Amino acid sequence: MSRKIAGALTALTLMVPGMSAEAAGLWLYEMGTPDVGTASAGMASRAADAATAYANPAGMTRLDQSQLMVGVQPIYSDIKFDTAQATFGGDNGGNAGGLAPTGSLSYVNSISKDLKLGVTMGSYLGLGVKFNDTWAGRYYVQEEDFLTSFANGALGYRVNDWLSVGGGVSLVYGELDVQTNLHNVLDGGQDGRMKLKANDTDIGWNAGVLVEPAAGTRVGLTYTSKVDLKYKDRPSFVGAGPLLNDALQASGLANAQTTFDFTLPEQLMLSAHHDLSRDLSIMADLGWQNWSKFGEIGLSLDTTTAGGATLAPKTSVDAHFQDTWHTAVGARYRLDPRWSVSAGFAYDSSPVKNSDRSIVLPLDRQYRYALGMQYELRKDLTLGAAYEYMDAGSAPVNQTGGPLKGDLKGRLKSDAFNILALNMNWKF
Repeated sequence: MSRKIAGALTALTLMVPGMSAEAAGLWLYEMGTPDVGTASAGMASRAADAATAYANPAGMTRLDQSQLMVGVQPIYSDIKFDTAQATFGGDNGGNAGGLAPTGSLSYVNSISKDLKLGVTMGSYLGLGVKFNDTWAGRYYVQEEDFLTSFANGALGYRVNDWLSVGGGVSLVYGELDVQTNLHNVLDGGQDGRMKLKANDTDIGWNAGVLVEPAAGTRVGLTYTSKVDLKYKDRPSFVGAGPLLNDALQASGLANAQTTFDFTLPEQLMLSAHHDLSRDLSIMADLGWQNWSKFGEIGLSLDTTTAGGATLAPKTSVDAHFQDTWHTAVGARYRLDPRWSVSAGFAYDSSPVKNSDRSIVLPLDRQYRYALGMQYELRKDLTLGAAYEYMDAGSAPVNQTGGPLKGDLKGRLKSDAFNILALNMNWKF
């Protein structure tokens, strides 16, 4: 019995970090729009096409007619871990990244000169990795997908010649799918697998202001609210050995409903756009994201026995996240009346210190380098393409995981994202 109790306690320590750390994802400024070509510099002040419906709804008042923006954005990620030390051995896990199709759709309806209605569908946060079955960190995480999508409806209103305001409401959907290997150390057998899949929806909102103090100069300020997602599911345990299975049954974890919450961070973005000449424009961003709230994750395990008694151990896992800062600079140059090119650079600080980082979520600082171009095929139709390379850092990890997970030390030798944006803006 004491051996079963010890096994149940170690199983509980396995489940807590494995599920809670999945809660952190990757913020995406990129939505397949022309903003990708400047590393999103000036995204809250550019206000030149239908993409402003979400980037800054106040900017819709600058559009003189209804517009539709369609963006297609494949992302290829190269994520490879370099193992320095692992208690239970294993390899580097191969390339945990791959190809992910993303994009967005935005529509602005010009109700009047001063009043605009906008609708946007897309995604701004997600994470997906898949290591092979023999990698050194398989007892921390083997595969995880955290996907979000949203639909946003917004209004923009011109108060006077130099001030516009806007705001919107979003329906946000999140889906979580995580798999972690189970170490049958008590039985000496092959690994099992713990799986969890759940989804939830919540309501968020955004607001923006656009100020035009002089011709060719614009300043935009936007706020995106936090979104709270709650996941409920009974984890499935596949291939657990007899002793580990007995421990899970004895503790109630084998049939427990797991509930945990996390918060998509709120964001504040200040952007500026200035036309140096008829052909050359420069832009810049300064942003803040509230990741510190996101790092405090509640986890509860509720089990009801046949006799009606309820066992509900509760804990709170602090991922020690911290707020992040974003800066970006960019430029756009018109080559002739139809062709224009752009370039940009952006920096985001790390949401976690090296000493607190988990391999389940190896986030680090980010550098973005971007190039783009646009071509006015007709007065009512513009085509665009952009490429962005994101260097997401080395994310060193040094973790102690106990008897079921072991210790793991290493860093990402590659954590890069190649983003291609293709877009079309149609005026009608």
